Amino acid sequence: MKRQSNKHVVIMAGGVGSRFWPMSVAEKPKQFIDVLGCGRSLIQLTYDRFKDVCPSENVWVVTSEMYKDIVKEQLPDVPVSHILLEPCRRNTAPCIAYVSWRIKSEDADANIVVTPSDHVVMNVPEFQRVINTAMDFTSSSDAIVTLGMKPNRPETGYGYIQADLSVSSLSNKEIFSVDSFREKPDLETAKKYVQKDNYFWNAGIFVWSAHTIVNAFRVYQPALASIFEKLIPYYNTLEEQAKINELFPTCENISVDYAIMEKAEEIFVMPADFGWSDLGTWGSLHGQVDKDADSNVAIGNNIKLFECKNCIVHTTDERKVVVQGLDGYIVAEKDGQLLVCKLSEEQRIKNFQE
Repeated sequence: MKRQSNKHVVIMAGGVGSRFWPMSVAEKPKQFIDVLGCGRSLIQLTYDRFKDVCPSENVWVVTSEMYKDIVKEQLPDVPVSHILLEPCRRNTAPCIAYVSWRIKSEDADANIVVTPSDHVVMNVPEFQRVINTAMDFTSSSDAIVTLGMKPNRPETGYGYIQADLSVSSLSNKEIFSVDSFREKPDLETAKKYVQKDNYFWNAGIFVWSAHTIVNAFRVYQPALASIFEKLIPYYNTLEEQAKINELFPTCENISVDYAIMEKAEEIFVMPADFGWSDLGTWGSLHGQVDKDADSNVAIGNNIKLFECKNCIVHTTDERKVVVQGLDGYIVAEKDGQLLVCKLSEEQRIKNFQE
């Protein structure tokens, strides 16, 4: 089993979405926002829940040049040399390939967990137990493990993992082989998935050794692998960023799911239930956090709700907010921009943000 010092965490933080407008904008997307109103941004909460998994010097962040300073500000304990900057967006496979080769150049025995920066986990102790269990599994095998979230509703916004629950792995009864990965389904298909016990949401959290993932890229994505092989002499040198800026844009734009997960043979899933959400919408935030007796969520310093139900009010900049008579609405304010919108219609507001 690999030592604690061989455990590494990779936080992917390059997203530029503004799903939580007006709070979140391109210059400061949701991973850097205090969405929950708890005093910590989503990326800080991500970092926090890995504190008992690995030391801070083994935390890595992959982001864009645009967010370099905000990452340094929000995660001051992460070594500056571990903040890797993508010159352009090329999806998750090039991102993961870059950081995997980079980690392997420093620690050939590294055992790695890769996580998005903008998800929420409500049961942190259970999350840590699951991560440590998965890392114990990959530390002594060539396996790739992905976490599968137990679905509690027919969700069309997530991809799914179909697991073979007939027999667990020999070394761990909580880990099973993956039968297939399924694309985001329509509602009827999602309802069928929820009725079965072997379909899980794909959380995009992966665990593997550096040796395993680098070899998987060499086998299944040789063109991509060759780019990062060329960079071996430059990792952790003054020339690294210039070389990355030159070669990274030549990478294929492809997700790690298509590039590796759907092709590799030793793929396992660990079903888990620790209050996970990718917080892709105001509606998902409403469903994840504590509500009052009328199913309202109020995130702010002084919010008064009268005759309201099924609403979410996020007004952390305002001294006092009073809302009356709304059912199923979003009320959100940031930097002088105000959103009042039906929860059921929030996907349409993107057309009006300009």
